Amino acid sequence: MASNAQTGLQPVAIVGGLRLPFCRSNTAYSELSNKKMLASVLLAIVDRYALKGERLGEVNAGAVISHSRDWNLAREAMLSSGLDPRTPAITMQQACGTSLQATMVAAAKIASGQIDAAIAAGSDTVSDVPIAFNDKFARRLLALRKAKTLGQKMAVFKGFGPKELTPMPPSINEPRTLMSMGQHCERMAKTWGITREAQDELALASHLNAAKAWQDGFFDDLVVPCEGVMRDNIVRADSSMEALAGLRTAYDKTGAGTLTAGNSTPLTDGASGVLLCSESWARERGLPVQAWLTHSMTSAVDFVNGAGLLMAPTLAVSDMLKRADLSLQDFDLYEIHEAFAAQVLCTLAAWEDAEYCRQELDRDQPLGSIDRAKINVRGSSLAIGHPFAATGARLVGTAAKLLDERGSGRCLLSVCTAGGMGLSAIMER
Repeated sequence: MASNAQTGLQPVAIVGGLRLPFCRSNTAYSELSNKKMLASVLLAIVDRYALKGERLGEVNAGAVISHSRDWNLAREAMLSSGLDPRTPAITMQQACGTSLQATMVAAAKIASGQIDAAIAAGSDTVSDVPIAFNDKFARRLLALRKAKTLGQKMAVFKGFGPKELTPMPPSINEPRTLMSMGQHCERMAKTWGITREAQDELALASHLNAAKAWQDGFFDDLVVPCEGVMRDNIVRADSSMEALAGLRTAYDKTGAGTLTAGNSTPLTDGASGVLLCSESWARERGLPVQAWLTHSMTSAVDFVNGAGLLMAPTLAVSDMLKRADLSLQDFDLYEIHEAFAAQVLCTLAAWEDAEYCRQELDRDQPLGSIDRAKINVRGSSLAIGHPFAATGARLVGTAAKLLDERGSGRCLLSVCTAGGMGLSAIMER
């Protein structure tokens, strides 16, 4: 692919992606840390592409839920990867879009010629979450560190009560609304009239597509074993509409709820990464180019004042398509993160809605509909799982392989995140 003569930017090659099997939290990876999982996936990429001792432009990686000890997570994991220790690493976080944003940041530097190659990655575990004490007891512990005499140390605990030892596990509720993502998505489903049946149908398709992908061997060179685990342990080949219909609602239990554990992503542990570089860097090392990353966009919505928390991808995709001078239908494949089946369906409905596209997307005409047969053809987050920071790189790796298998085509990627943000990208072959 030739450089863009008008912009002076060079094309960004996606060599390929790798990930660990994604596992339901508190199962196979219950004793693994983010650093261990991230280092494992980086090491696998180094081994796969013969990068031992190579000095890359950077490694961008992060986790959404992390301990204070992991403040330099990307760098520490990189130092266990076999790359040249002179490779810098950046720890970054943008909620569920972390590793897609990591890819976008690295791609911008490659396109501008600042660096030649990078690894973008993400890791998350809900099995190893930081447990904090309440503020009062935490202040006592800090004061204890400063106390020098026995009297001073004893004075620190004056008025101490056992309730201060009650642990405070991390919360993923939105700080400004105090609502969970699922509660917000229930609101969206009601706004857009998304039925329970439609959500269950999408969830079932995700499981069946993912199960078939494993059966066909599609994931064999995308997934590397970890801790004796060979494949994702969430995918249900035996899922059915009857089984999904029997599940209780998870967020709205009044009878009006539609979101369940079956049509929402489960808490998941895992890590993923992708190698990207300039065309010349790949050619010099005899590395394959599976696809090209050509456009990307990040957007946000005002969810505090009424917008749907997970509707930002509608804006990100719309703005990106304007810049790329493409329509929503100009794609052979769509890789859409399935935070909830309702989120995907709300997004699709919004793109078809003339009023929404006019008021929110500043478009004269609706973006239109998508051929559902082209969406998540190898399954997605509902079936495979969603380790928050790892999902973006999983999408990039999957899209790159799909395009490489086709030999040509274009894929649109979309990720919603906490905080009312959305990310999108275009990959081509």
